[in-house]
Amino acid sequence: MSLFELALASRANAYAPYSGFRVGAAIRCADGTLHGGCNVENVAYPEGTCAEAGAIAAMVLAGGREIAEVLVVADGPEPVTPCGGCRQKLAEFASAGTPVILADLAGERARTTVGALLPGAFALSHLGRADG
Repeated sequence: MSLFELALASRANAYAPYSGFRVGAAIRCADGTLHGGCNVENVAYPEGTCAEAGAIAAMVLAGGREIAEVLVVADGPEPVTPCGGCRQKLAEFASAGTPVILADLAGERARTTVGALLPGAFALSHLGRADG
């Protein structure tokens, strides 16, 4: 299964009864494993979960700690980027140069990087620590 296929399949399982806007995300780890996530809305906004956060949680559950590539898919007039919170979550496990692919239902629409999406990300170094 490709990164796009996993993100698309994840999107199909999204729970979005309030906005109707379903999003899927897929992460490729450094070892090649793939992890998907979908958005899960909640009537008590903002208690929902983004697709990227779900994919990161699946990765961590499986023991992954390093994101090599991210793909986000949604059906909109413009490519959908991760929200601010998800940008920081991605930066926790990805380098600034990690590719982020933005897709619609037909495929890739744009490419960027984690660093371009979140310049000046808050990092471990801000805590005065260099260890993990």
